[in-house]
Amino acid sequence: MDYNSIMSTKIQGIAPSGIRKFFDILNEMEDAISLGVGEPDFVTPWHIRNAGIHSLEKGHTKYTSNAGMLSLRTEISGYLRRRFDLSYDPMGQILVTVGGSEAIDIAIRVLVNPGDEVIVPVPSFVCYGPLVTMAGGVPVYVQTKRENEFRLMPDELRAAISPKTKLVVLPYPCNPTGGIMERRDLEALVPVLEGSNIMILSDEIYAELTYGVKHTSPANIEALHERTIVVNGFSKCYAMTGWRLGYVCGPRPVIAQLTKLHQFGIMCAPTMSQYAAIAAMKDGDGDIERMHREYDRRRKYLVAELRKMGLDCFEPRGAFYVFPCIKSTGLSSDEFCESLLLSEKVAVIPGNAFGLGGEGFVRMCYASSFENIKEALKRMDRFIKSL
Repeated sequence: MDYNSIMSTKIQGIAPSGIRKFFDILNEMEDAISLGVGEPDFVTPWHIRNAGIHSLEKGHTKYTSNAGMLSLRTEISGYLRRRFDLSYDPMGQILVTVGGSEAIDIAIRVLVNPGDEVIVPVPSFVCYGPLVTMAGGVPVYVQTKRENEFRLMPDELRAAISPKTKLVVLPYPCNPTGGIMERRDLEALVPVLEGSNIMILSDEIYAELTYGVKHTSPANIEALHERTIVVNGFSKCYAMTGWRLGYVCGPRPVIAQLTKLHQFGIMCAPTMSQYAAIAAMKDGDGDIERMHREYDRRRKYLVAELRKMGLDCFEPRGAFYVFPCIKSTGLSSDEFCESLLLSEKVAVIPGNAFGLGGEGFVRMCYASSFENIKEALKRMDRFIKSL
């Protein structure tokens, strides 16, 4: 069989994630430290795990409503109002998905027709562009800048808009940069978008992880609310990555179409995970605060130590990543990461894996133990001095 000739040329033409090859090397190493995986090092809090276990013991193993259990959607609605002053009706404006990843995928597929353009600020997480391409759309990458702390600026957005623009992705707080968009930054986008039918896809999976300022959603801005689709989930704030549960909120007509696509492709999110998520949202505010304090401690330590090494590193104000500039070493992002991994057994991710503007930077994740971070920085300092 000539498999290349029978498989989708569109899918074959998409390059695999630039993150994975470093993990493949890392898996073959002993005594290696990874600051690469964007996953909390915390275990899901016990009261959340116990709720999932209890649901199995009670025999709650059937399908749920396509949109997710009403009790969970009600908790999501209350959580968003309590934590972020967002108002969404559990009946028709909230859909429970298999992770935030599914929510992003189906939102793009529902909104994008062949040839439509989707503006994607970069550096940013690796999924947006490929998902746009798979939906038949055209990703338009806008390179954000270090001097603007990787915010999307109004002039940058205006220059990227064309008659074909359908959607703008706002991936804030941002993976990999740690950049955020504050209220004034979002308000500055209003004049650029007003009078258009351009929608906003706001990936807010790191909304609980901001430092020194509370997260603001585009949906908090009255002039942007009706054009905003909010994606969030349980992976980062409750350390529930493996439970694969997220949600998407937005205007009723859009959520109705997302639910239809979800219905045919997925049916419903895992039942056990939904019961666990109810417990998380009812009693998990303390868990969020506890993890947030520890992330903040690691964040401050990492930035200070990287600066001591002579690396330019702006202070990230969201997520759990730092994005230091390594141009002073004379190495490319790939060369730096490969050499550091092979010589000192420390894994970080090249910035160019996250798109335009990422070259000359590396992503370091501080969702790792403080002891691992200290040892990794000791090895990294030794590596830099050896150059």
